Amino acid sequence: MRARFTPCVLNGSAKAPPSKSMAHRLLIGAALAKGTSLLSGVEYSEDVLATLDCLCALGAKITRDADRVTVDPASFLQIETAVLPCRESGSTLRFLIPRALASGKKITFLGSERLFARPLDVYDDLCRENGFLFEKGQNSLTVCGKLKAKHYCVRGDISSQFISGLLFALVFLKKDALIEILPPFESRGYVDLTLEALSAFGANVTFEKEYAISVKAAELDGKPLRVEGDYSNAAFLDAFNLTGSSVAVEGLKENSAQGDRVYREYFALLDTSCPTLDVRDCPDLTPVLIALAALKNGATFTGTKRLRAKESDRGAAMQEELEKLGVSLQVSDDSITVPKKTLRYREQPLYSHSDHRIVMALSLILCQTGGVIEGAEAVKKSYPSFFEEIKTLGAKVELICS
Repeated sequence: MRARFTPCVLNGSAKAPPSKSMAHRLLIGAALAKGTSLLSGVEYSEDVLATLDCLCALGAKITRDADRVTVDPASFLQIETAVLPCRESGSTLRFLIPRALASGKKITFLGSERLFARPLDVYDDLCRENGFLFEKGQNSLTVCGKLKAKHYCVRGDISSQFISGLLFALVFLKKDALIEILPPFESRGYVDLTLEALSAFGANVTFEKEYAISVKAAELDGKPLRVEGDYSNAAFLDAFNLTGSSVAVEGLKENSAQGDRVYREYFALLDTSCPTLDVRDCPDLTPVLIALAALKNGATFTGTKRLRAKESDRGAAMQEELEKLGVSLQVSDDSITVPKKTLRYREQPLYSHSDHRIVMALSLILCQTGGVIEGAEAVKKSYPSFFEEIKTLGAKVELICS
């Protein structure tokens, strides 16, 4: 799909989309619980649909009604083997691998080649150390083992999804366990979200020390819960306010555990200066931060190494697309510098790199300069209503099916 923009100003109010990160966690928590859960405020992005499909493949009974999802876990994991379609969702894959290993069943995960090119070393090492099956191909992974509740040591400078995945498995085992995190501990906010989601169902999971998570045996109960608004995607709406638009973003939980709530602080700095910002804990914000830096005063971003292992190599992707607009980023191993320079559309289409956050970041820019994005359908991965939302606010964008 091609998105063609004409320069425009946005005005009005918009509700923050539901948090994809919390939706994953609540859906998996509901499948681990005893009794039915009703989750409301769910948006059916490609990633959330992947988690729903995988939970169904594992035996959970799931029904959908508008933005409400009912999860009946009575038959969850009452299977001998299963094939789980993860699509391109890294969260789904990493959250469910330890859960599969806790079952002792042979389970195969399917997905895109890009998904299985992303790091899974932590789980590979875990399986090798315990003699579990870990058979990885270009588009699949098959595991089989019997994970035990015990003391685990996990590096804190890898994706927090590995820690969250282990938490889901240990809670299911209903025995005392401990996860020790070796510093530096990056993206802790996402682990805090997992603890919050599991605690909502009655799990006894807490940080007993700064780098140690205690898991106590507990029975989880089904609950009616609502998915909170998403700071990650709300940032792409709020960013228009720094480019001459007036958009009121509503529905965000002020005391949220979401680490991406830092975007407000970072936006203020980008609006008034040429700051140096550490993004190691908020890789999902980096594309919009780079876009704003290019539109405002420039900036340097540190802690960018993990951007290479996302849906695209986000640093390289933004470098390639902004070069088409006359801005040359300096990309090194763990930093990106954006110079202050005027952006101009030069009749060369920009490309999404099949990354939802690249599409939204480039949309912010093209609402200023005009232009075209190829592969704009990538937004469906996390924010399927993005173009509808900004058009309601006054964005002049024409969507053309390829």
